[in-house]
Parts: sequence; C-alpha cells; structure tokens
Amino acid sequence: MKKQVPLLITFLTGFIVIVSFFVPHRPFGILETQVLTWYAIIFGFTMLIGVDSLIRLHVRKTQRRKKGWWYSIVFFAGFLYCFVTGVISLIRTSNPFSPGTVFFYGYRTILIPLQSTMFALLAFFIASASYRAFRARNIDATFLLIAAVIVMIGRVPAGYKLWPRLPEVANWILNVLQMGPMRGVMIGIALGAVAMSLRLILGIERTYLT
Repeated sequence: MKKQVPLLITFLTGFIVIVSFFVPHRPFGILETQVLTWYAIIFGFTMLIGVDSLIRLHVRKTQRRKKGWWYSIVFFAGFLYCFVTGVISLIRTSNPFSPGTVFFYGYRTILIPLQSTMFALLAFFIASASYRAFRARNIDATFLLIAAVIVMIGRVPAGYKLWPRLPEVANWILNVLQMGPMRGVMIGIALGAVAMSLRLILGIERTYLT
C-alpha cells in the first residue's frame, strides 16, 4: 500500500498534465492549474525536508569528527548568516534582495565572489578536457581541432585583427555546421525525457520510492 498510493498519484498527475497540454479546455485546464499549485506546495515541503536532512548530515559529521568535519562548521556559519539576515531583511523591506539590506550585502560580497571563483576554476578543467579531446590523433580529431581553433579565435577581437572575415567563418561553423549535430542531440534528449516520463507515469521506474 505504501508503494501503490504514490504510483497512483504519479499516474493521475502525469495523465492530467499530458491531457491538459493537448486539450487546454475545461476541466483539464483548471486541473492543470491545480496540479501546478499542489506541486509548488509539495516543493516547499521538500525544501524543508532537504534542509533538515542536510543539517542532520553535518551534525553527525561534526559529532563523529569525520575527515573534513570543519567544513561543516563553515556550513553552519553560512546557513545561520543567511537565515538570520534573510528573516531580518524580509521583515524590514519585504524583499531580502533589495539593495541596502544585510542579506543582499552578504549575497553581493560573499556569494557572488565565491560563484565567480568556482566558474574561474572550471575554466582550467575545461581547458584540460579540451586539450585531451582535441589531440589530432586521427582525421576526425584534426577537423575538430581546426574548427575549435577557428571558433575560439573568431569569437575574440584578436580574430578580427588577424582576418576581418574570421568572425564570419566562426559564426558559419556555429550556425550551419553545428546545427545538424545539435539538433540530433536535442532530439535525443527530448526522446530520453519522454521515455523517462512514460516510465515514471506507468510505474516502471520506481527509484524515487526507495
């Protein structure tokens, strides 16, 4: 019974959403709106459950002094700062992201620089992966390397100075040569999403119940 009820709810919800997409009239249009409202409410509760689970995880990690447990102290400090300043800013201005609030100050001076640092580190990983992928080991890799070099140089001002038509060549590669493979990838992603959705609706995929 614990599994049958969630499976029934998943089937009915998926059926309503699919039918309302093709038949946006009464009563399916109203049902779709209600389902989306329920989804927003359930999503809010899942966020609370996720926060509770995350806090419990870091509490256990701190108590057992596992490797890297002091990162949990950093987590608690950041969590308390965001929670307290967010509530204070919400009470004072009704919008924590309003300029001048304590929460927005921390968001602008702490979180944004940290995000910029993470993306800056990703650039080195991307460069390393590109070096391994673009090695001219065969004719296909050679064409890939040539196209990548043309696109990278053509997207920066230095490419225009080397040859004024180089940006046009780079745009042609992106908009013409790349379009066919990109469409194939997008069609594959869409078919995969449809297949997974059908598996969830029909109860074949049940990993979310574990």
